[in-house]
Amino acid sequence: MTVRKVIINGDVFDITGEGYDPKGEFEGNGDIRDIKFTLLMKAAAFCNNAVLERGEVSVAGLFRGLVKGRPAHEWSILGDPTEGALLVMAAKAGYWRERLGLKEPRVAELPFDSDRKRMTVLHRQSSGTVAAYVKGAPDSIVELCTHTYRGGLAVPLSARDREEILRHNGLLAEKALRVLAFAYRELPAGAEKFSEESVEQRLIFLGLAGMLDPPRPSAVTAVHTCHRAGIKVVMITGDHPLTARAVARELGILSKKGDILTGREIDRLSDKQLQEAAGEVSVYARLSPKHKLRIVRALKQSGHVVAMTGDGVNDAPAVKEADIGIAMGTTGTDVTKEASAMVLSDDNFSSIVAAIEEGRGIYDNIRKFIRYLLSCNVGEVLTMFLAVLGGLPLPLVPIQILWMNLVTDGLPAMALGVDRYDRDIMSRPPRHPRESVFSHGMTWRIALNGVVIGAGTLFAFRIGLSMGDLALARTLAFNTLVFFQLFYVFICRSEFHSILEVGLGTNPYLVGAVLFSATLQLASVYVPFLQPVFHTVPLNGQHWAIILAISSVPIVWGTLFRSLAERAREKIMYLKV
Repeated sequence: MTVRKVIINGDVFDITGEGYDPKGEFEGNGDIRDIKFTLLMKAAAFCNNAVLERGEVSVAGLFRGLVKGRPAHEWSILGDPTEGALLVMAAKAGYWRERLGLKEPRVAELPFDSDRKRMTVLHRQSSGTVAAYVKGAPDSIVELCTHTYRGGLAVPLSARDREEILRHNGLLAEKALRVLAFAYRELPAGAEKFSEESVEQRLIFLGLAGMLDPPRPSAVTAVHTCHRAGIKVVMITGDHPLTARAVARELGILSKKGDILTGREIDRLSDKQLQEAAGEVSVYARLSPKHKLRIVRALKQSGHVVAMTGDGVNDAPAVKEADIGIAMGTTGTDVTKEASAMVLSDDNFSSIVAAIEEGRGIYDNIRKFIRYLLSCNVGEVLTMFLAVLGGLPLPLVPIQILWMNLVTDGLPAMALGVDRYDRDIMSRPPRHPRESVFSHGMTWRIALNGVVIGAGTLFAFRIGLSMGDLALARTLAFNTLVFFQLFYVFICRSEFHSILEVGLGTNPYLVGAVLFSATLQLASVYVPFLQPVFHTVPLNGQHWAIILAISSVPIVWGTLFRSLAERAREKIMYLKV
């Protein structure tokens, strides 16, 4: 955040420089020797609790620089970024708070309050009088001002002057600048007790400062991703509505016809009216913490799942009320962190979007895992059950079933748990929070594929029986069932794309698990001392042709079905266009 413009008596100063480095020039037609310029810079430096520091070029300084992710000799801010930007601006003009404080020590502070929208500090001057420096929202400050400086003298602030100040405020806000106003007042030398009522009145208006806090490029992309994923992004700010509108449009949150609600407008709405408005409005400006709480409640009552971010103590109620409270890890207070469900370590909005994507991917992988294991288990149960109903010998012996569940089922299933997410996972609408894990037809998929696996295994068993050898028939059924599962695991990798679209090699863990399981299965058939353990006999090429022809049905059928479905979907979209 950097102060870019200062307006004093209608004169505009453009401030050069980047970041927190206190090097820059004040370019404009105004006079930097004017008393209003001096007092404004002193107000920016004094009405401030941030610290501007420069890293030391030493071993300790270098280490600290590495930890903070910046070179040790660069300037940085400890505290609020807005106050830091004001400190840097004052330092560029040669007004360093530490030096000024030696002559004018601070005696009291009236801290910023979201209802007052201002902060006041009091410093005792060498003459004994007390100077009150005030900063805050322009509309809040102007209401308290009765005078301004002109030609070095304090003169009454006329209605025209007020209109001009608010006009300049609007011009800066339209350029996406966050605007603060500054005022000043001198109190008698004997003043000792300071309160809002006694200090913040009959102020002398000094000027405006417009600071730029450009959105991170990643934030624009993250907002766009949210919209594709069916997630509504709502911006809540205490800034001027014009500033909020400009920033929201830059981020893609607000359309050209989008409405903005202010705190005063919300105060006039009932809970029912706010609930109706909250479904349409995406940007709120000039809000206090109580308004945030009402907005969260209105959105929840409308059926939304609400995630609310916050950093200050006053944000804690709204963060606590939200379904998912998110505290800022860097700038957030301990109170807000305690009230939240999660803490954002880097204070980056795109990290929230990345967490949503990760959550969706994990949920998808859980569904893959369940679908695969249950389909395979249904196939095993049906194999045994249908054989008994048909009066056939048992197709499998207990050791074979145990072998499948421990080795050939388990490894591929675990590999599905780390499968790569679908590339279009953030193009789907959110699922309902009470939605079953078996929704969207997964129960039917499990049942259908279980029937196919069971019927195919029994078919291989009958072929083996027709050859007149029960041991051979069981070996055929055993291997058919195992390779059914090893082929079927690739079909379970996606509910929306075929194996050709997903790619065989995109999950090396799964490929490795399948190859390892297949090797173990072949060992149970061909290693002589394992044959009596697993009740198997060696198989020839004809036998393997039967096994592979039957067990590959799911992957062939699934690939063809998905390809035809994709083509049909493309034709439907083409006809709609």
